[in-house]
Amino acid sequence: MNKINLPKVLHSKTPKSYKNKKLNNANFGDFSHNDYQVFLHLISKIGGVDEYGKYLQPHELQREHILTAKEFSSLFNTNIHHSYRVLKKAIDKLMKTDIKLEKEDDSGFCRINVCSKAEYSKNQGHIIVKFTDDIMPYLAQVKKKFVLYNLKEVANFGSLYTTRLYELIQEFKETGWLLKSVEQLRDIFAIGHKFKTYNNFKQKTFAHACKEINDNYDIDLRFEEEKKGRKVVAVKFFFKKTLVHNVTNQKTGISKNVYQKPKLLVKNKKGKVKQINSDVLEGQMSFNDLKTNDNAKPMNSVITSLLTKIFPHKK
Repeated sequence: MNKINLPKVLHSKTPKSYKNKKLNNANFGDFSHNDYQVFLHLISKIGGVDEYGKYLQPHELQREHILTAKEFSSLFNTNIHHSYRVLKKAIDKLMKTDIKLEKEDDSGFCRINVCSKAEYSKNQGHIIVKFTDDIMPYLAQVKKKFVLYNLKEVANFGSLYTTRLYELIQEFKETGWLLKSVEQLRDIFAIGHKFKTYNNFKQKTFAHACKEINDNYDIDLRFEEEKKGRKVVAVKFFFKKTLVHNVTNQKTGISKNVYQKPKLLVKNKKGKVKQINSDVLEGQMSFNDLKTNDNAKPMNSVITSLLTKIFPHKK
């Protein structure tokens, strides 16, 4: 079999999650918080843009990736020995768990497997995972609707539900609100038969998640319950809108939109809270890293097209 030569990917300076919005709303079954962190770290390695700034199609993306315990420990602030255990356990979930997501035309749902191969190397302290063909279209950046955020933003969260809710609000960062039915939330959080009463479900999942997100970010995340009679049927979340700034690269003259995220809240030794800027897309790519290609489109048009897809202008 001939070896397929894949394009060279322009990697981000910091690990970032890129997911189609259908995947962002998917049900990940019995993934634990650690399992999901491993999944996020692995998909951050895929990238999606070549060295000339061109979007790559799903079949052009690298499917097999290595994740070391050292990388995981550094990103998610965990003990290295704990990271070994997390990676070893995660490969079983990655192989056994299929994910449930809505079809592109919303006519129903489908179930797909995450990976076709997952192996753990005890001596080298890493795992090797090969993603399936079915999941790659949901990890490519050629779709108009995908979610992007810096993995460091969710590194300090202690709950899977907090990470999942934080991802959901990334879809609506320019509107400042998000509405989901209770059934949708139960499905996205993969609750199954747990938390049968609404109040128990609320307290264990999104109420706790709102508090944890607010403890970490100046986002003022809150929610209101939508009722039908006496029954709560939906939840509307409110949060601070993301500010958008237009920035021009002085060397290339290329303009791009930069989303300024809510400020990170950090406590000092005396317990006082201070705010630190947390630009989710800071360091997304360095224009100096892009190569030129005489046979390719003019760089200005390529970058303009790329940034328009990543940072669509508000109408």
